[in-house]
Amino acid sequence: QVQLVESGGGLVQAGGSVRLSCLASGRTDDLYAVGWFCQVPGKERKFVAGVNWSGGTTYYANSVNGRFTISRDNANNSAYLHMNNLKSEDTAVYYCAAADKGGIYPNEAPFLYTYWGQGTQVTVSS
Repeated sequence: QVQLVESGGGLVQAGGSVRLSCLASGRTDDLYAVGWFCQVPGKERKFVAGVNWSGGTTYYANSVNGRFTISRDNANNSAYLHMNNLKSEDTAVYYCAAADKGGIYPNEAPFLYTYWGQGTQVTVSS
C-alpha cells in the first residue's frame, strides 16, 4: 500500500505560479510512476503531467506543456508540480496519483494509477 498526500494549492492570480507537493509513504519501492491529474465539477479527471519514479522521464498534456514542470525526489518520496503562467482554465482540484502496475510510463491513463491523494484545490483568478 502507498499513501499520497498533496499540499500547496490555493488562490493565485492569472500569470502567477504555484507549486504542488505530493508526499508518498508506504511501499514506494514498488512504484513505477507518479502523475498529476486535475478535475473540475461535472467533468472527467484528466491527465496533466507524469514522471517515471526511477528514470525521471516526463510527459505533459499539451495544455500545460511549457508552463508546468513535474519532478520527483526519490530520497524524500516526493513529487512536485511547478505551475507557471497560470490561466483561469487551470482552476481545478489537482490529484497526485501513483502507479505500481507494469506498463509504459509516464502514461496519461487514469486506470493505470492505483493510488490517489485526496486532492488540492487550485483557483486562478483573472
